[in-house]
Amino acid sequence: MLDNGTLQRYIDDFSVTGLTSNPTIFDHAIKNSTSYDDAIRQKLQEGKSGEELFFDLALDDLSRAATMFRQIHERTDGVDGWPSLEVSPLIAHNTASTIAMVRRLYTRSGLRNLFIKIPGTKEGLPAIEESIFAGVPINITLLFSREQYLDAAAAVLRGFERRIEAGLNPNVASVASLFVSRWDVAVMGKVPEALRDQLGIAIAKRTYKAYHTVLRSSAWLRVYNAGARPQRLLWASTGTKDPKASDVLYIKALAAPFTVNTMPEATLKALASHTELGSILPADGGDCEEVLAEFAKAGIDIDALATQLQEEGAKSFSQSWKDLMSVISSKCDLLRKAS
Repeated sequence: MLDNGTLQRYIDDFSVTGLTSNPTIFDHAIKNSTSYDDAIRQKLQEGKSGEELFFDLALDDLSRAATMFRQIHERTDGVDGWPSLEVSPLIAHNTASTIAMVRRLYTRSGLRNLFIKIPGTKEGLPAIEESIFAGVPINITLLFSREQYLDAAAAVLRGFERRIEAGLNPNVASVASLFVSRWDVAVMGKVPEALRDQLGIAIAKRTYKAYHTVLRSSAWLRVYNAGARPQRLLWASTGTKDPKASDVLYIKALAAPFTVNTMPEATLKALASHTELGSILPADGGDCEEVLAEFAKAGIDIDALATQLQEEGAKSFSQSWKDLMSVISSKCDLLRKAS
């Protein structure tokens, strides 16, 4: 996408204003192409391997992407134009290690418009607060419910308040990423057909209502008054998984001000073929509580499932990371033998 002009075309033609990366994307790119071979050879000559080598490759790519988004970033005064880089998921449950890696990666990047991803797990919350206090822009990932979002938002607020108390500028950007489609995958075949593909959207509506309440709260109004900006809610996992559903199901349902939608490339292309999105997501949550009540009647424990999805997500991220490290190791061995 960087080399052949695809990303620039998406920026110009599809109004793309940011980009996210994850281990699986890099895994497939390194394993299924020779695009990274020359760079890996160079890193091997420098004595690098494993995570250190990967982060060099990732930062090279994201630096190029950040440069392409720089004009958008400047035009919007820092609101848009953000690529994202993930910390190692293997340390998702180690607060101190996460804090250290977040600072190290952001400093190493030398980029103003780069989000560092931190999982919104229990152990990740102190890292979120510390990173905001340190002035590092962050993308809070692996949020699945209103309650998990509120915990993450409270951590960001604490970081803002500490910066203000220390006499620092509280204008540190962040997004809170709520994962949507995995809810519907989790209950597929377990609820009446009338409820098919409705759970993720209902959870998103409930969270969006809470988000508006947060933005209007006295504590957040105080930090805005001191120079902070509202954190934005981000819809993640918005590719349609159900073959019977619309290819832009979650894009149409979650169109809303003050939000970001990160979508897979296939979904982006599908969106480009549609001419209308429909109504805007209601700030009051619309019918979300009625829909969620129907899922409760069908035996779905929302709170328990939110915890399960976050735990499964953390394990999935960790496995993807291990797979990536294995691919890099195999590629390094192959290139050493060929040289």
